[in-house]
Amino acid sequence: MVSVSIVSHGQAGLVGNLLADLARCNGVPLEVIVTLNVDEPLHFAQGDHPFPLLVIRNPQPKGFGANHNAAFRHAKGRFFCIVNPDVRLPGDPFPTLLITLADDRVGVVAPLVRSPDGETEDSARRFPTLLFLVRKALGRTRKLDYEIADLPLSPDWVAGMFMFLRSETFAEVGGFDERYFLYYEDVDLCRRLRRQGYDVRLAPSVVAVHDARRESRRSLRHLRWHLASILRFLLSR
Repeated sequence: MVSVSIVSHGQAGLVGNLLADLARCNGVPLEVIVTLNVDEPLHFAQGDHPFPLLVIRNPQPKGFGANHNAAFRHAKGRFFCIVNPDVRLPGDPFPTLLITLADDRVGVVAPLVRSPDGETEDSARRFPTLLFLVRKALGRTRKLDYEIADLPLSPDWVAGMFMFLRSETFAEVGGFDERYFLYYEDVDLCRRLRRQGYDVRLAPSVVAVHDARRESRRSLRHLRWHLASILRFLLSR
């Protein structure tokens, strides 16, 4: 069974759309854990889905990693999947992702991520350095860190809008580092997986569509979280 963790920040409408996509994924058994990080009404009924659905209401907001770690403690599946609410699934991604994770050397796998207009997003990246971040701020980096073709790719890290792992592997590395309140939890997790000897994979034959919010470009608070996470990652071992 696959345990799917979704965290909503006032995005219950988007979560409803994603749940409808998951309802069409019948290749493997699913359970879904939805965390409401802020108080909001549900736009869906818990019993209207072909999989068990657990809804967690937080009394106080938590960070990205803390929410998914808390959801993981409720997960019963052999596999754990982190999906953002603004992701849509045009097809069933799980059979192919499971084949990839059949290789014990792979710690995490992710689908190819496209924007709603069909452009490939930069969801598979190299580990950032200070020089790279300065060049990126100046607009002097390529849009994509890797050339993506038809074959699976082994990037340094994959973005947290969709990550698929064995539950035992997620537990082995201790889940997300909750000191990252928002941003770079995915980079840090992939770095720790690699240090444990696991590979990171992108499966380009599987596609997810991501309508990115890009809050750090509009919100000063999100920008502060982003910068704090960058600093923590660069200074960490």
